[in-house]
Amino acid sequence: MPNHQQPGVLFIGVNDDGTCANLTITDRLLLILSDMRSDGNILPFPSMTVQKRNLGGCELAVAIVQSSDAPPVRFNGRVWVRVGPTATIEEECRLAEKRRSNDLPFDLRSLSYATIEDLDLELFRITYLPAFLPREIIAENERSVEEKLTSLRFATVTQTPQPTILGILVVGNNPRQFVPGAYIQFLRIDGMELTDPIKAQKEITGPLSDLLRMLDETFQAHISVASDITAQPVEIRQPDYPIVALQQLARNAVMHRTYESTNAPVRITWFNDRIEIQNPGGPFGQVNRQNFGQPGIADYRNPNVAEAMKNLGYVQRFGVGIQLARRELQKNGNPPPEFAVEDAHVLVTLKKKL
Repeated sequence: MPNHQQPGVLFIGVNDDGTCANLTITDRLLLILSDMRSDGNILPFPSMTVQKRNLGGCELAVAIVQSSDAPPVRFNGRVWVRVGPTATIEEECRLAEKRRSNDLPFDLRSLSYATIEDLDLELFRITYLPAFLPREIIAENERSVEEKLTSLRFATVTQTPQPTILGILVVGNNPRQFVPGAYIQFLRIDGMELTDPIKAQKEITGPLSDLLRMLDETFQAHISVASDITAQPVEIRQPDYPIVALQQLARNAVMHRTYESTNAPVRITWFNDRIEIQNPGGPFGQVNRQNFGQPGIADYRNPNVAEAMKNLGYVQRFGVGIQLARRELQKNGNPPPEFAVEDAHVLVTLKKKL
């Protein structure tokens, strides 16, 4: 209830007055204590470790239980707090509010095993800050780099700041070290089936600005442009796919994918007759299979990643990417995009210009 967020420590093998109980600490006893974590009586499951220790010549079993991120915790269906046998209605409401305050979007959760050294501070200073703030404000800002990182939600506001998922994805030295699915798998197939020969393949990875820049370069390298020299008075050049449509749909995949429940990458497969862009993660929030792609219907699984992409200039307006792609495909003479919306992924198919 006081929200100390400190672990609780249980000593088994000590009398109430602090003297040694001379209890034999067997492997079976340690197993029984460990099994209390997942026997279903305590929900949600606690985070705990059980160890055999010798303190002052007394053999003990020590259980260390971490503070719960999702209170209230129930034992046999009842909420218990230290100040009394059970929680009052008011106390249970306070615990539920505490849980909701911890329900941050995945991109704002901290990485306890990462440090500020895992962020590219030079990239943050040179690339992201100027994209987010006017240079005169940056020049007048005397805060430390850690304070700047926390103010932009790239690190936690704690005594020892830890990078958030957002920070790792946008300015991390190696995002895949912490978010294994944070990359794009590009395949160029010489044919119309996955089993046909692979013409080119590439894993596009790195912090968000590098990843999106390399993706644009990959698209430019593979687009074919046909020239109509019979057109007068100027030559007409038309690509097989409009670059803007490819950018919008691929950036949508990076923005809206789930990074939490899968290690799969965004997949872009370029066949001779079509391009398939698949992102892990189905519809989110108010978006469903029925209204997917409709104008004005948008929701954000990773709202802070979306904001970072806008600040970096890769997204101009939210919620219009699919409409822009449709418009560019129509202008270029391509068929409209086709969407297959499933619970675990979204697949968009672009057909080659006829």
